[in-house]
Formats: sequence, structure tokens, C-alpha cells
Amino acid sequence: MKSQIGTPGAIVLGLGAILGTGIFVSLTIATEIAGNGIFVALILAAIVALGNGLSAAQLAAAHPVSGGTYAYGYRYLHPYAGFIAGWLFLGAKSASAATAALGFAGYLLAASGQSLMYQTPIALIGVLLMTIVAACGLTKANWLNAAIVAVTLLALGSFVAVGWTQSWPAAAAPSPINLPAIGQATALMFVAYTGYGRITTMTEEVRNPARSIPIAVFCSLGLTLLLYLGVASVLVRGGIPGSALSTIAQGWQSDWPVGTIVSLGAITAMLGGLLNLILGLSRVLMAMGRQGDMPRHAARLDRSQTTPTIAVWTMGLIVAGLVAIGNVKTTWSFSAFNVLIYYALANLAALQLPEADRRYPQWIAIGSLLSCLSLAFWVEAAVWQAGLGLIGVGLGWKMVRDYARSGR
Repeated sequence: MKSQIGTPGAIVLGLGAILGTGIFVSLTIATEIAGNGIFVALILAAIVALGNGLSAAQLAAAHPVSGGTYAYGYRYLHPYAGFIAGWLFLGAKSASAATAALGFAGYLLAASGQSLMYQTPIALIGVLLMTIVAACGLTKANWLNAAIVAVTLLALGSFVAVGWTQSWPAAAAPSPINLPAIGQATALMFVAYTGYGRITTMTEEVRNPARSIPIAVFCSLGLTLLLYLGVASVLVRGGIPGSALSTIAQGWQSDWPVGTIVSLGAITAMLGGLLNLILGLSRVLMAMGRQGDMPRHAARLDRSQTTPTIAVWTMGLIVAGLVAIGNVKTTWSFSAFNVLIYYALANLAALQLPEADRRYPQWIAIGSLLSCLSLAFWVEAAVWQAGLGLIGVGLGWKMVRDYARSGR
């Protein structure tokens, strides 16, 4: 595919992928679980995400093709390892995209005072619109993405700035450190950072990936950590556990219509997250089609050789089918488990890089691998058991595909 974006575009792509359901959904859930321990969870999750980002960046530099860990697993581990990475990515991020679509609809209806009975139809319209944008190509999609990121940053900055000017009731005594709660919150927040992975799934389309991708990972993660800490400080200081950011802001006394601004930021952030997820999902499906793990039609590009049109529309339809299914907390936890296993495979692949292609010390990949594997099982037992079941189904599909191809 043609290289279309440079370092600034890669940073915007990373921010647009991160600043969606992560901050408007996952952060409130994690804060409700961990309380004051959310700050520890945020920093731990950022450290794990950075280690994984460095592993992904050096893999992208050494093997600059689209597909992310799916492609790296095939190249450096084993075809089955690569397939499982791609399979988990499609399952996890399709659920995340459906969550983003429902979140967009929920925030839009709440802001306009309409009944939530229209949430599913509005979410489906959002999926259709973002699929159309993704089908128009990465360059056009990233212009919209840049506008969405600007509105989201304004909304979050307003939330933090105005939140700290409010008078709060006397603060309760800090809750005791609860290790299981912090572990679960860290797992949930890790997936809230992993939008930077969208950059590596689209490596072919980034100019000079060896330079651009590491810079984009550092910048997007650093800015996101600061925003998460700022928003979390307001939530812990005076927020209502589990409440949406816009709901909290509605009751504030301010010359700024901060509740409206945050609602607008949430709406745009959810759309941006949905757009970036469809972009990333389509590139992984395209890579799997090239390899023969999915129907080869999924690998077809448009006439300009810039967009895998069939893959884009296929993932749009799958996300639309998932929109009416699942609880937000459950789908996010399911995504967390799958994404942690996905990045564990990325770190395992990074350990197999030849010395000439290795840019960072091996202990980074080792530490990140162990962190991913341990955090994956901090989510609810039913969730990780379902994740293991998804892996089993994927392996069955892979064996059937291989058998069918060998018999031709």
C-alpha cells in the first residue's frame, strides 16, 4: 500500500485511537473499581503500554507491513501464533468498536434529552458514517481524525481545568490499597492506552516507519497519561463513581458551558475511536486475507492502491452486528483480556528479532511479556474463560482452513 502519512499524522492517528472509549468509558469504570488506587493503576498501565509500544515499534521498523502482531507472529514465531494474534485482534476490537458506537449514541441522546430507546439505531448510523469515511482512504479519514482529536482535547482540558475550581464536600478518608482492585483497574486501563497499536497495524501507510512510529508512540502515550491523570484527579476528588464525565460536569458552577463541551467531546471521541477501530480492523483483515487465513477477497485494494475496500465494509458490517449485543463493562473487559494476549505475542515476537534489528534492550520485551500475561487474568474469571474459548474457536477455524487448502 502507498505511504500516505508522516510523523504528525501518525501521532494524530494514535491519539484518535486512544482518546475514545478509554477515557469516557474505561476510566470511570476503573476509578469506580480502584478508588484512590486509580493513580497507581494508570501509571502501571502506562509503563506496560510503553514497553509494549517499544516492542511493537521495533517490530514495525524491522518488518514494515500492515497487520501488526498478526504479521510479526507469522514472521518471527509460528503461523499459528500469528493467526491467534490476528483472530484476537478482530474479536477484541470489533467489540470495542461496537462499544464506541453505542457510547456515541448514548452521549448524543443524553445531550439532546432524547430517550435511550433510540440508542441502537443511532449507533448503527454512526457505524455506517464512519465506515464510509474509512472507505474514502486514510488521508481523508485522518483529516477528520485531526478535527475530532482537537475537539476531544478541548473538552478534556475544560473538564480538568473547571473541575479543579469547584468546591467539593469534605473529602472522605483515602480508601486502603486493594491489590486485586488495582490489578483489575490496571488491566482495564491498559487497553485504554493501546490505541497506539493502530499505528503499527497500518505501518505500510506511514512514511519512514523506523523513525515515525517510535516518536508517535512516545508522544501519544505521554499526552494520554497526563490527560488520564488529570481527569482521574477530578473523578477521585469530587466525581460520582461510575458516572459519565458529562453528567458530573453538568452540575458545576462555571461561566463556561463545560457540561455541553464535555458532551460534545465525548460524542466526537466515540466517533473518532470508532473510525480508528474500523481502519485498524480492516488492515488486519486485509493482512489475513493476503495470507489465506481469511477469504482472499479481503486483501483487494481499490484502484488507487490506498484502501482495502472489501475489508473496510466487511468490518463495518461485523461491528454493526455487534452493536446490539453486550454490556459495556463486560465487552470492555473482554477486549482487555484479548488485547493483553495479543501484546504478549508481540513481545514474544520482539524477543526473536535478529540482533541487527533490535533497537531496545531485551528486558523491555521480557518485562512487558510477563506483565501482559499476569494482567490478563486479573479480569473476571468468566471473561478470561470466554477469551480462551475464543482462542479455541480460532484454532479450529485455522485447522479447517489449512486442511481445505492442502486438499486442493
